[in-house]
Amino acid sequence: MKNLKLILLTVALMGGLLSIQAQRTVVKVYPKHGTVVTTLSKPKLILHNKRNFYFANGVWYKARGRKYVVCAAPVGIKVRNLPRGNKVVVVNGRKLYKYKGIWYKKSGRHYVVVTV
Repeated sequence: MKNLKLILLTVALMGGLLSIQAQRTVVKVYPKHGTVVTTLSKPKLILHNKRNFYFANGVWYKARGRKYVVCAAPVGIKVRNLPRGNKVVVVNGRKLYKYKGIWYKKSGRHYVVVTV
């Protein structure tokens, strides 16, 4: 009888832990424009309208000295790959991709920033 109570108690505790794990939600938020960062993780340098932009982990930056400043994604700029976690959305019959509040459309081998 004691073994049965121990087994039932163990199953109940495991079920409680699993339900807590299932309720965990991760939300990725685009940093506020103007946020200054000292280092970037594997940034891609992209030239757009004779200006340098940096793209790292789905966030757009401009260089300011040796630091980087979060900026809005310039409309029309192209990137080769989007980070994992982008959402495919159909808007007005167009297949678009959304990541951290920025909208992209597929154009050949690239993704282009668009306004919706």
